[in-house]
Formats: sequence, structure tokens, C-alpha cells
Amino acid sequence: MDKYYTKPCNFYFGKQSEKKVKTKQSFPLGENKLISFDSIEIISRKSKRLINIKKIGNLKKDLRKKINSDISNIVKKKKFKGLKFKDLPILMGVINMTPDSFSDGGKFNKTSSAIDRARYFIKKGCKIIDVGGESTRPGAKELNFKNEWKRIEGFFKKTKKLNCLISLDTRKSKIMELASKYKVDLVNDVSGLNYDIFTIKFLKETKKPFVIQHSKGLPKNMQKKPNYKNVLLDIYDFFENKLKTINRNGIKHRNIILDPGIGFGKNLKHNITLLKQVSIFHSLGYPVMLGISRKRFIKDLVGINDSKERIGGTISSCICLMMQGVQILRVHDFNEINQAIKVFRSLKFK
Repeated sequence: MDKYYTKPCNFYFGKQSEKKVKTKQSFPLGENKLISFDSIEIISRKSKRLINIKKIGNLKKDLRKKINSDISNIVKKKKFKGLKFKDLPILMGVINMTPDSFSDGGKFNKTSSAIDRARYFIKKGCKIIDVGGESTRPGAKELNFKNEWKRIEGFFKKTKKLNCLISLDTRKSKIMELASKYKVDLVNDVSGLNYDIFTIKFLKETKKPFVIQHSKGLPKNMQKKPNYKNVLLDIYDFFENKLKTINRNGIKHRNIILDPGIGFGKNLKHNITLLKQVSIFHSLGYPVMLGISRKRFIKDLVGINDSKERIGGTISSCICLMMQGVQILRVHDFNEINQAIKVFRSLKFK
């Protein structure tokens, strides 16, 4: 039997959305009446079709049951410890305490500069700061946990003084344990919890909120001819299976964020497919996050090589994702992107 997937489409915003929801012409995304949709794309690995939500009742019983279950996940309120999803998207500010990250390596790898950067983010309204000590850019070599901890230890000793959520960007459970002695509100593991066999055990015991990011391969080889049968549905299945696995391992809370992992084992075509159809992941029932800031796909599309010159492409990508209801965006240039989103929201939502 074919497996079917549900992707919300044709979104409305602001007052128009509220009116549509009130008259039952559209469904709200995550109980947020300021963004809603009136159509869905029903997708299988063999076909796809677009229908208005009013036509769902005409579907065959088994398919209708599946679609209604997915829609229930899409429209229910998203709850996550420390976050509110009224004004979307929430921006996560990035601080790479590394000498070799692809866009800002060496810029914030000292404790003093990283803390200054964090305070700058907070002053500009940032609610989450993501800090890591190991570069996972394409081609990066693995860093042992002692050196990784040495890079970020000074920062985490001062995190309790920072009035925001602190996200720890690491693949290693040992780093998670060490940082948790101070302040860690969220664990962001770019390996999708696959790198370290002890990570799930740590997350179960501490009940820490976490991000599941899809990644194919390791940084050193992930961009060597990545391939999928269907990148969108393969990654959806990955999330679905991973959620079942962590549930079987005793993690019952819903403080989980899903990140399709742009640029992590994906070529340009894969990345564009995910960016254009990311709303499919709403039917899994968890907040969706993407890290698209200064990524290579921007250079591939417009031909600008320097990662510091990709802010325009980053902003346009953020707006595209915002229009699909993505809840969290991971960015380097917080102030500029926050400004763009505020202006766009004022023009589009009010």
C-alpha cells in the first residue's frame, strides 16, 4: 500500500488569515490564526495532487483518516519549553567559537568576543543563541572532545548571566555533560543523534530539549555525491523513524525541534527542493527549524563566492521559509534579518 504525506499549501497571513479561519475557509498553523492554509498537497512516491481542505471529506476512508491525522498535527498548538510561537519566525543567533567555520571562523573563538557577541544578540532581541566549538562545514575534520570543550568552556561558565536560551551545538554526549553543569537549554546535534551512541541516553536522563537535524554522512564526506530516492520524503521518513526510536528509548516529552539540514549531505537540487516544500514537515507535529544563513546554495544560485556577501540571499530565503510557517531560523546576521522580517511582517500581516 502506498504511503501518503500531507503538505499544507496556499497560506494566508494577518487579517486575511484571521478572517479565513473565522469563516472556516482555512486552517490555522499551530493554532496561530495569523497564518493559515486552505489547501493540501497529498504526496506519495508515485503521485501528488492538490486539493482544497473542503474536499478532504470526499477522500477514501483510509486516506481521509491519514490526512486528518496529519492535519491535526499541523493545526495543534506547538509547545516548547521557553519559547512562544505567536510571532514567527523565531531567530536563533549563531556563535561559532571555532577557527575554521565556513563563514565566521576565528571571529568569535575567544571567550570575550563570544560573550560580547551574545550580549549584542540579546540587545537586538535574540531569544536563542546557538554556541559550538567544532566546525561541521563540508570537508571539516573531526575534533576530539577535549579540544572542543577547551574552546567553549569559558563561554559556558558565564552563560547564567545571559538572559536568553542557550543552545549547545555539539555531536558529543561528553560535551553535553560538561556544558550542562552550567546552562544548556537546548541541545543542537547536527548528526541527528547518530554520531554518539550515548547521546539519547543523556537526553533521556536530563530531559533536555533538543534538535533533530538530518545529515547524511560525516562532514568530511557528506558532500561527495549525496543521493536520495526522494529527498523530501526520505528526510520525512528519517524524522518519523527517529521520533519512534527516541520514544522507544524513553524520551516522552515534546520539546523537540526538527531541522532538515540544508547543506548537510545535499546538493543544490536537494536543498532547493527542501526550501520550496519545507511545509511538509509541519505534519510531523513539531516545530521546524532551518539553518540557511550564508549557505553555499546562495553562491550556487547567484555566483557570489564570499560567504560574508550572502546576506541578501539569506534574507530572501528567510522570507520564503517564513511564508511557509517555519518556526525557527538559525542565522548569523541577526540584526539585519530581524529587521527585514519585522518590516515584511508589518507590510504583509497587518
